[in-house]
Amino acid sequence: MSSDQVLLEVAGLKKYFRIKTPFLRRTIGHIRAVDDVSLTLSRSETLGLVGESGSGKTTLGRSLLRAIEPTSGTVVYHLDGERVDFTSLSYRQLRDMRGHMQMIFQDPFSSLDPRMSIRDIVSEPLSTRAKGQLVTERVVEMMERVGLDPRYLKRYPHAFSGGQRQRIGIARALATNPEFIVCDEPVSALDVSVRGQILNLLVELQNQLGVSYLFISHDLSVVRHIAHRIAVMYVGKVVEVAETGELYQDPKHPYVEALMSANPVADPRRKVERIILSGEIPNPANPPPGCSFHPRCSYAQELCRQQVPALEEISPGHLVACHFASELDLRGAVR
Repeated sequence: MSSDQVLLEVAGLKKYFRIKTPFLRRTIGHIRAVDDVSLTLSRSETLGLVGESGSGKTTLGRSLLRAIEPTSGTVVYHLDGERVDFTSLSYRQLRDMRGHMQMIFQDPFSSLDPRMSIRDIVSEPLSTRAKGQLVTERVVEMMERVGLDPRYLKRYPHAFSGGQRQRIGIARALATNPEFIVCDEPVSALDVSVRGQILNLLVELQNQLGVSYLFISHDLSVVRHIAHRIAVMYVGKVVEVAETGELYQDPKHPYVEALMSANPVADPRRKVERIILSGEIPNPANPPPGCSFHPRCSYAQELCRQQVPALEEISPGHLVACHFASELDLRGAVR
Protein backbone atom coordinates (compact mmCIF):
# COMPACT_ATOMS: atom_id res chain seq x y z
CA MET A 1 0.00 0.00 0.00
CA SER A 2 1.18 3.55 -0.67
CA SER A 3 2.30 5.78 2.20
CA ASP A 4 -0.74 8.07 1.90
CA GLN A 5 -3.06 5.06 2.41
CA VAL A 6 -1.39 3.89 5.61
CA LEU A 7 -3.19 4.73 8.83
CA LEU A 8 -1.33 2.60 11.35
CA GLU A 9 2.17 1.11 11.52
CA VAL A 10 3.13 -1.30 14.29
CA ALA A 11 6.78 -2.33 14.63
CA GLY A 12 8.25 -4.79 17.11
CA LEU A 13 5.41 -4.42 19.62
CA LYS A 14 5.79 -6.42 22.83
CA LYS A 15 3.72 -6.74 25.97
CA TYR A 16 5.18 -8.84 28.76
CA PHE A 17 3.41 -9.35 32.08
CA ARG A 18 5.60 -9.97 35.11
CA ILE A 19 5.27 -13.16 37.13
CA LYS A 20 5.91 -12.36 40.79
CA THR A 21 6.29 -14.44 43.94
CA PRO A 22 3.31 -14.13 46.31
CA PHE A 23 5.17 -12.73 49.33
CA LEU A 24 8.33 -10.84 48.41
CA ARG A 25 6.86 -9.84 45.03
CA ARG A 26 10.06 -10.67 43.21
CA THR A 27 9.90 -11.03 39.43
CA ILE A 28 10.65 -14.62 38.47
CA GLY A 29 9.56 -14.56 34.84
CA HIS A 30 7.39 -12.96 32.17
CA ILE A 31 4.28 -13.93 30.24
CA ARG A 32 4.91 -12.98 26.62
CA ALA A 33 1.36 -12.01 25.71
CA VAL A 34 2.44 -10.04 22.62
CA ASP A 35 5.89 -10.88 21.31
CA ASP A 36 7.46 -8.77 18.57
CA VAL A 37 4.39 -8.04 16.44
CA SER A 38 4.63 -5.86 13.32
CA LEU A 39 1.56 -4.89 11.28
CA THR A 40 0.20 -2.19 8.99
CA LEU A 41 -3.38 -1.02 8.52
CA SER A 42 -4.61 1.17 5.70
CA ARG A 43 -7.44 3.68 5.69
CA SER A 44 -10.98 2.27 5.36
CA GLU A 45 -9.64 -1.25 5.81
CA THR A 46 -10.71 -4.06 8.11
CA LEU A 47 -7.88 -6.23 9.38
CA GLY A 48 -9.15 -9.44 10.94
CA LEU A 49 -7.17 -10.84 13.87
CA VAL A 50 -7.74 -14.52 14.66
CA GLY A 51 -6.18 -17.21 16.84
CA GLU A 52 -6.92 -19.50 19.74
CA SER A 53 -7.81 -18.21 23.19
CA GLY A 54 -4.70 -16.94 24.92
CA SER A 55 -2.85 -16.11 21.70
CA GLY A 56 -2.67 -12.41 22.60
CA LYS A 57 -5.34 -10.90 20.32
CA THR A 58 -7.11 -8.72 22.88
CA THR A 59 -3.81 -7.71 24.50
CA LEU A 60 -2.55 -6.55 21.11
CA GLY A 61 -5.72 -4.53 20.48
CA ARG A 62 -5.54 -2.83 23.87
CA SER A 63 -1.83 -2.14 23.44
CA LEU A 64 -2.49 -0.34 20.14
CA LEU A 65 -4.80 2.04 22.04
CA ARG A 66 -2.51 2.18 25.09
CA ALA A 67 -5.36 0.94 27.22
CA ILE A 68 -2.49 -1.13 28.57
CA GLU A 69 1.07 0.09 28.20
CA PRO A 70 3.21 -1.94 25.77
CA THR A 71 6.57 -3.15 27.03
CA SER A 72 8.43 -2.05 23.90
CA GLY A 73 7.95 -1.35 20.21
CA THR A 74 6.32 1.50 18.32
CA VAL A 75 2.76 2.31 17.23
CA VAL A 76 2.66 5.09 14.65
CA TYR A 77 -0.58 6.71 13.45
CA HIS A 78 -0.74 8.78 10.27
CA LEU A 79 -3.16 11.56 11.18
CA ASP A 80 -3.74 14.84 9.32
CA GLY A 81 -0.61 14.29 7.24
CA GLU A 82 1.63 13.74 10.28
CA ARG A 83 3.27 10.65 11.77
CA VAL A 84 2.38 10.39 15.46
CA ASP A 85 4.40 7.96 17.58
CA PHE A 86 1.62 6.89 19.91
CA THR A 87 3.92 5.02 22.32
CA SER A 88 5.96 8.14 23.14
CA LEU A 89 3.08 10.52 23.95
CA SER A 90 2.68 12.00 27.41
CA TYR A 91 -0.55 11.49 29.34
CA ARG A 92 -1.89 14.90 28.31
CA GLN A 93 -0.98 14.36 24.65
CA LEU A 94 -2.53 10.89 24.81
CA ARG A 95 -5.78 12.31 26.15
CA ASP A 96 -5.95 14.73 23.21
CA MET A 97 -5.41 11.84 20.79
CA ARG A 98 -8.11 9.61 22.24
CA GLY A 99 -10.78 10.94 19.92
CA HIS A 100 -9.00 9.45 16.90
CA MET A 101 -9.30 5.86 18.13
CA GLN A 102 -11.96 3.94 20.03
CA MET A 103 -12.95 0.41 21.03
CA ILE A 104 -16.05 -1.75 20.78
CA PHE A 105 -16.09 -4.32 23.57
CA GLN A 106 -17.03 -7.99 23.52
CA ASP A 107 -19.76 -8.05 26.15
CA PRO A 108 -22.53 -5.47 25.56
CA PHE A 109 -23.93 -6.19 29.03
CA SER A 110 -20.83 -5.40 31.13
CA SER A 111 -19.40 -2.64 28.90
CA LEU A 112 -22.30 -0.23 29.58
CA ASP A 113 -22.64 1.40 33.00
CA PRO A 114 -26.10 0.39 34.33
CA ARG A 115 -26.33 3.64 36.33
CA MET A 116 -25.95 5.89 33.29
CA SER A 117 -28.62 6.81 30.77
CA ILE A 118 -28.01 6.11 27.09
CA ARG A 119 -27.48 9.82 26.48
CA ASP A 120 -24.74 9.94 29.12
CA ILE A 121 -23.10 6.76 27.81
CA VAL A 122 -22.92 7.90 24.19
CA SER A 123 -21.90 11.46 25.10
CA GLU A 124 -19.18 10.48 27.59
CA PRO A 125 -16.34 10.49 25.00
CA LEU A 126 -17.44 14.03 24.04
CA SER A 127 -17.16 15.44 27.57
CA THR A 128 -13.83 17.16 26.84
CA ARG A 129 -14.65 18.13 23.25
CA ALA A 130 -18.11 19.69 23.17
CA LYS A 131 -20.86 20.92 25.47
CA GLY A 132 -24.59 21.51 25.61
CA GLN A 133 -26.62 21.44 22.43
CA LEU A 134 -23.72 20.27 20.27
CA VAL A 135 -23.39 17.15 22.39
CA THR A 136 -27.12 16.42 22.22
CA GLU A 137 -27.15 16.84 18.45
CA ARG A 138 -24.17 14.52 18.07
CA VAL A 139 -25.73 11.86 20.30
CA VAL A 140 -28.99 11.98 18.35
CA GLU A 141 -27.04 11.67 15.10
CA MET A 142 -25.14 8.62 16.37
CA MET A 143 -28.30 6.92 17.61
CA GLU A 144 -29.95 7.34 14.23
CA ARG A 145 -26.81 6.16 12.45
CA VAL A 146 -26.76 2.85 14.34
CA GLY A 147 -30.50 2.30 13.88
CA LEU A 148 -31.88 3.26 17.31
CA ASP A 149 -34.68 5.69 18.09
CA PRO A 150 -33.36 8.90 19.75
CA ARG A 151 -36.45 8.86 21.96
CA TYR A 152 -34.71 6.14 24.00
CA LEU A 153 -31.93 8.47 25.19
CA LYS A 154 -33.30 8.76 28.72
CA ARG A 155 -33.57 5.01 29.19
CA TYR A 156 -30.98 2.80 30.91
CA PRO A 157 -29.09 -0.24 29.53
CA HIS A 158 -31.31 -2.81 31.28
CA ALA A 159 -34.20 -1.78 29.01
CA PHE A 160 -32.41 -3.00 25.86
CA SER A 161 -31.62 -6.35 24.30
CA GLY A 162 -28.06 -7.57 23.64
CA GLY A 163 -28.09 -6.45 20.02
CA GLN A 164 -29.43 -3.03 20.94
CA ARG A 165 -26.81 -2.65 23.65
CA GLN A 166 -24.07 -3.42 21.15
CA ARG A 167 -25.50 -0.76 18.85
CA ILE A 168 -25.24 1.67 21.78
CA GLY A 169 -21.61 0.63 22.23
CA ILE A 170 -20.98 1.27 18.54
CA ALA A 171 -22.65 4.69 18.80
CA ARG A 172 -20.39 5.54 21.74
CA ALA A 173 -17.31 4.48 19.76
CA LEU A 174 -18.35 6.64 16.80
CA ALA A 175 -19.19 9.73 18.86
CA THR A 176 -15.76 11.36 18.41
CA ASN A 177 -15.60 10.50 14.70
CA PRO A 178 -12.53 8.23 15.04
CA GLU A 179 -10.32 7.00 12.22
CA PHE A 180 -9.55 3.67 13.92
CA ILE A 181 -11.69 1.29 16.00
CA VAL A 182 -10.65 -1.93 17.73
CA CYS A 183 -13.58 -4.36 17.59
CA ASP A 184 -12.90 -6.93 20.30
CA GLU A 185 -15.16 -9.86 19.35
CA PRO A 186 -18.17 -7.54 19.05
CA VAL A 187 -20.64 -10.27 18.01
CA SER A 188 -19.50 -13.30 19.99
CA ALA A 189 -21.91 -12.62 22.88
CA LEU A 190 -24.91 -12.10 20.60
CA ASP A 191 -27.53 -14.46 19.22
CA VAL A 192 -26.77 -15.81 15.76
CA SER A 193 -29.81 -14.01 14.34
CA VAL A 194 -28.44 -10.66 15.55
CA ARG A 195 -24.81 -11.15 14.51
CA GLY A 196 -25.48 -10.57 10.83
CA GLN A 197 -27.26 -7.29 11.59
CA ILE A 198 -24.31 -5.96 13.61
CA LEU A 199 -21.76 -7.08 11.02
CA ASN A 200 -23.72 -5.45 8.21
CA LEU A 201 -24.00 -2.29 10.32
CA LEU A 202 -20.21 -2.18 10.79
CA VAL A 203 -19.65 -2.61 7.05
CA GLU A 204 -22.20 0.10 6.27
CA LEU A 205 -20.59 2.51 8.74
CA GLN A 206 -17.18 1.85 7.25
CA ASN A 207 -18.48 2.66 3.76
CA GLN A 208 -20.08 5.86 5.01
CA LEU A 209 -17.37 7.14 7.36
CA GLY A 210 -14.17 5.58 6.03
CA VAL A 211 -13.23 4.21 9.45
CA SER A 212 -10.64 1.41 9.80
CA TYR A 213 -11.22 -1.65 11.98
CA LEU A 214 -9.03 -4.14 13.78
CA PHE A 215 -11.61 -6.93 14.04
CA ILE A 216 -10.74 -9.56 16.67
CA SER A 217 -12.65 -12.84 16.52
CA HIS A 218 -12.53 -16.60 17.02
CA ASP A 219 -15.14 -17.18 14.33
CA LEU A 220 -13.49 -17.71 10.96
CA SER A 221 -16.76 -17.36 9.05
CA VAL A 222 -17.39 -13.95 10.64
CA VAL A 223 -13.89 -12.72 9.81
CA ARG A 224 -14.25 -14.00 6.27
CA HIS A 225 -17.40 -11.93 5.88
CA ILE A 226 -16.04 -8.62 7.14
CA ALA A 227 -12.23 -8.50 6.78
CA HIS A 228 -10.18 -7.34 3.81
CA ARG A 229 -7.02 -8.92 5.23
CA ILE A 230 -6.44 -11.40 8.05
CA ALA A 231 -3.59 -11.73 10.53
CA VAL A 232 -3.26 -15.00 12.46
CA MET A 233 -1.67 -15.06 15.93
CA TYR A 234 -0.16 -17.97 17.80
CA VAL A 235 1.36 -17.64 21.31
CA GLY A 236 1.84 -13.90 21.04
CA LYS A 237 3.27 -13.83 17.52
CA VAL A 238 1.77 -13.14 14.11
CA VAL A 239 2.41 -16.23 11.97
CA GLU A 240 0.62 -15.26 8.74
CA VAL A 241 -0.94 -12.18 7.11
CA ALA A 242 -2.72 -12.16 3.76
CA GLU A 243 -5.78 -10.96 1.91
CA THR A 244 -8.86 -12.82 3.09
CA GLY A 245 -9.55 -14.81 -0.07
CA GLU A 246 -5.92 -15.80 -0.51
CA LEU A 247 -5.52 -16.89 3.10
CA TYR A 248 -8.60 -19.13 2.95
CA GLN A 249 -7.73 -20.72 -0.36
CA ASP A 250 -3.93 -20.89 -0.10
CA PRO A 251 -2.62 -20.83 3.50
CA LYS A 252 1.14 -21.08 3.91
CA HIS A 253 1.49 -21.80 7.62
CA PRO A 254 0.61 -25.26 9.05
CA TYR A 255 -1.28 -23.69 11.97
CA VAL A 256 -3.49 -21.74 9.57
CA GLU A 257 -4.13 -24.92 7.58
CA ALA A 258 -5.40 -26.56 10.78
CA LEU A 259 -7.65 -23.57 11.52
CA MET A 260 -9.14 -23.70 8.04
CA SER A 261 -9.90 -27.41 8.37
CA ALA A 262 -11.95 -26.61 11.51
CA ASN A 263 -14.12 -24.09 9.66
CA PRO A 264 -17.59 -25.70 9.36
CA VAL A 265 -19.14 -26.26 5.95
CA ALA A 266 -22.79 -25.26 5.47
CA ASP A 267 -23.72 -28.65 4.04
CA PRO A 268 -24.35 -31.58 6.42
CA ARG A 269 -23.87 -34.08 3.58
CA ARG A 270 -20.28 -33.06 2.98
CA LYS A 271 -17.56 -34.65 5.08
CA VAL A 272 -14.47 -32.57 5.76
CA GLU A 273 -11.29 -34.15 7.06
CA ARG A 274 -10.24 -32.10 10.07
CA ILE A 275 -6.62 -31.66 11.09
CA ILE A 276 -6.43 -32.47 14.80
CA LEU A 277 -3.40 -30.85 16.40
CA SER A 278 -1.63 -32.89 19.04
CA GLY A 279 -0.58 -31.49 22.40
CA GLU A 280 -1.48 -28.16 23.96
CA ILE A 281 -0.73 -24.52 23.27
CA PRO A 282 2.74 -23.72 24.68
CA ASN A 283 3.02 -21.74 27.89
CA PRO A 284 3.65 -18.07 26.92
CA ALA A 285 5.79 -17.77 30.06
CA ASN A 286 8.06 -20.55 28.79
CA PRO A 287 7.69 -20.97 25.02
CA PRO A 288 9.64 -23.75 23.30
CA PRO A 289 12.88 -22.90 21.47
CA GLY A 290 12.67 -22.16 17.79
CA CYS A 291 9.21 -21.99 16.23
CA SER A 292 6.51 -21.96 18.91
CA PHE A 293 4.31 -24.20 16.77
CA HIS A 294 6.87 -26.95 16.14
CA PRO A 295 5.74 -29.28 19.01
CA ARG A 296 2.32 -29.58 17.33
CA CYS A 297 3.41 -29.35 13.68
CA SER A 298 3.48 -32.48 11.52
CA TYR A 299 5.86 -30.75 9.07
CA ALA A 300 8.46 -29.71 11.68
CA GLN A 301 12.14 -30.35 11.00
CA GLU A 302 15.28 -29.81 13.04
CA LEU A 303 15.61 -26.18 11.91
CA CYS A 304 12.16 -25.45 13.36
CA ARG A 305 13.33 -26.62 16.79
CA GLN A 306 16.39 -24.40 16.77
CA GLN A 307 15.59 -21.12 14.99
CA VAL A 308 12.65 -18.71 15.31
CA PRO A 309 11.22 -18.05 11.82
CA ALA A 310 10.95 -14.42 10.74
CA LEU A 311 7.73 -12.99 9.31
CA GLU A 312 8.68 -12.66 5.64
CA GLU A 313 6.82 -11.73 2.47
CA ILE A 314 6.63 -14.73 0.14
CA SER A 315 4.31 -13.03 -2.37
CA PRO A 316 2.88 -9.50 -2.66
CA GLY A 317 0.96 -8.81 0.56
CA HIS A 318 1.34 -12.38 1.88
CA LEU A 319 3.60 -12.68 4.94
CA VAL A 320 4.42 -15.96 6.70
CA ALA A 321 6.57 -16.95 9.66
CA CYS A 322 7.56 -20.47 8.58
CA HIS A 323 10.95 -21.80 7.45
CA PHE A 324 9.37 -24.03 4.80
CA ALA A 325 6.41 -21.91 3.65
CA SER A 326 7.50 -21.96 0.01
CA GLU A 327 7.91 -25.75 0.00
CA LEU A 328 4.72 -26.90 1.73
CA ASP A 329 1.54 -27.69 -0.21
CA LEU A 330 -1.18 -26.91 2.32
CA ARG A 331 -4.92 -27.33 2.10
CA GLY A 332 -7.24 -24.31 2.16
CA ALA A 333 -10.77 -23.96 3.48
CA VAL A 334 -13.52 -26.03 1.88
CA ARG A 335 -16.30 -23.93 0.31
